[in-house]
Amino acid sequence: MYSIVLVDDHAIVREGFKRLIDLEPDLEVIAECRNADDAVEAIAQHRPDLVALDLSLPDGSGLPLIEHLRSVAPDTRIVVLSMHDGEPYVSEALRRGASGYVTKGVAPEELVAGLRAVMQGEQFLSSDLQQRRADRSGQELDPFERLTAREREVFLLLAAGLAPKQVAAELGIGQKTVYIHRASLMGKLGAGSELDLYRIASERGLLGATRSSSG
Repeated sequence: MYSIVLVDDHAIVREGFKRLIDLEPDLEVIAECRNADDAVEAIAQHRPDLVALDLSLPDGSGLPLIEHLRSVAPDTRIVVLSMHDGEPYVSEALRRGASGYVTKGVAPEELVAGLRAVMQGEQFLSSDLQQRRADRSGQELDPFERLTAREREVFLLLAAGLAPKQVAAELGIGQKTVYIHRASLMGKLGAGSELDLYRIASERGLLGATRSSSG
């Protein structure tokens, strides 16, 4: 029996997911949470096998929560359940530690399939996301996907309005290193200023993902 914690701020959505999951003999919802604080507390208490997490929470983006949960409960796997189907959301969720991403527009059976696949150690994307990635496979790579993990961190903090000195302190790296990463990422993104970085982050819906839950 796999234990699951549901994290979604809409009670009706949680109830629907719970009923669906509880129909399965090997899956059990042991806690429901409406925000990040409740989720952290429930996961610390129950140590579930899996967390089904919405990205849009009343106390901020679920993206930093993914990273936080991976650090405090590394054995708990995470599947994102979201209305957001844009590639930046998917890539960022997977980069931060999610093992699966299911959009809320697909058939309910895909959610169950995704939960099982992730519990078996696989990475799972719902069929609409798989199709979109297949359609894009022959196209030019999104410039954002060319950024290294560190460049993404620097990008998000600069886009949030932090000065290079503050970015250096936040990430525990030298200020000179920040300038090197800034020059590289701005070149890859075709950005000429921090204002351009803010615009790019805003267009991709990433401005809520600039700080970790511990910060």
